[in-house]
Amino acid sequence: MKKPRTMKLSLPDEELVGSGNLACQGCGATLAMRYVLKALGQRTVLCIPACCWSVIDGPFPHSCLDVPVYHCAFETAASTASGVKAGLEMVGDTETTVVAWAGDGGTFDIGIQALSGAAERNDDIIYVCYDNEAYMNTGIQRSSATPFGAWTTTTPVKHFKNRPKKDIDAIMAAHRIPYIATASIAYAEDVYKKAKKAKDIQGTRFLHIYAPCPTGWKSRPEDSIRLARMVVQNSIFPLYEIENGEKYTLSIKVKDKKPIHDYLKLQGRFRHLTEDQIKFMQEEVDKNWARLLRKVESSD
Repeated sequence: MKKPRTMKLSLPDEELVGSGNLACQGCGATLAMRYVLKALGQRTVLCIPACCWSVIDGPFPHSCLDVPVYHCAFETAASTASGVKAGLEMVGDTETTVVAWAGDGGTFDIGIQALSGAAERNDDIIYVCYDNEAYMNTGIQRSSATPFGAWTTTTPVKHFKNRPKKDIDAIMAAHRIPYIATASIAYAEDVYKKAKKAKDIQGTRFLHIYAPCPTGWKSRPEDSIRLARMVVQNSIFPLYEIENGEKYTLSIKVKDKKPIHDYLKLQGRFRHLTEDQIKFMQEEVDKNWARLLRKVESSD
């Protein structure tokens, strides 16, 4: 009897995220950090504002990360990273990669001013947003990354969020920075390749990584990878790259686009939605997907 074949990911064996972290079960943000650090290597400095990762890392003086970490204020991830990079260059270090690592609240909302400033100056940093679509660390409050229809503690069932998710990637593209990429933890090699590519580019680079949160989404921990795969297959969160704000390239070309219904059904935060509301959401996803395809086609 033949043994079942197993897929081996072409990622380095080196682990810069230790097992002694404080993440919840099924945490997508933890996998995002693992994959990105495998690409960037040990000569990396992380600037982490208030977010889930400021807790996951562990209580001072302990850290689960085998790279230097600079904890900073909620709104200052990008400006802190810019300052660290400038300081390193002043002492002759041009090799260390400086990363601002923030959640969607600290990126889409509280940190967008510092991020826009760094991008306008084209500071030589990588900004990584792990997107779990709410302020998870402080109690599952709505952020501008929260999608239409979602329950949060500040958008309860009878008053769920009725505005679309902010298009942060389009905002960053308007800054004409050298490199922007979306990624999902279900596609580990894609995350790794994009982080590796970003490392070799000079200027401001922006990685937007989809990272499910079982606690805030009312989903099962064992469904995190499944959800992160489904969201790409149904084109809610397509994977693509933007170079210099103009050239759009699809990373995964979805040929048989799945409906969003099964994806929503796995999450308690969408349990209250009616069929008409789901239909409206599907129409919006289809419009956004068609808009992205037009940008890709015009880039060819």
